[in-house]
Amino acid sequence: VICTQGECMWLHLDLITSVLTSCCDIFPTVEYAYTTIPTYPSGQIGFILCSSDRRNNAVRLPERQPSAELQAQLRYYNPQIHKASFVLPQFAAAPIEEARRKAGLQARQPEPVGRPNGCAIM
Repeated sequence: VICTQGECMWLHLDLITSVLTSCCDIFPTVEYAYTTIPTYPSGQIGFILCSSDRRNNAVRLPERQPSAELQAQLRYYNPQIHKASFVLPQFAAAPIEEARRKAGLQARQPEPVGRPNGCAIM
């Protein structure tokens, strides 16, 4: 797995889709994720992740869990944040999926929306 700065979807969506398309020429798995960074312009930064692993969700799902001792030391990261960082707003998801499709990558299936523990989502 390699990861590089992927710019901000609010500011550079055209650049993001261009880089993703180029990465698709080399790697069978190419994904875009983002996180919040209060000191970065617009408060977000993206990541482009590439892998030679062809499995669906190869980089979207953590391969292993941090130990309880390590997790206690981490201020931001947890496996749920990792997984959620790939969920994009529609204005970004649509052109990124289109770039992936044009590059011949498999389309992403949306995650089903559930109600954890039977709670109503408001």
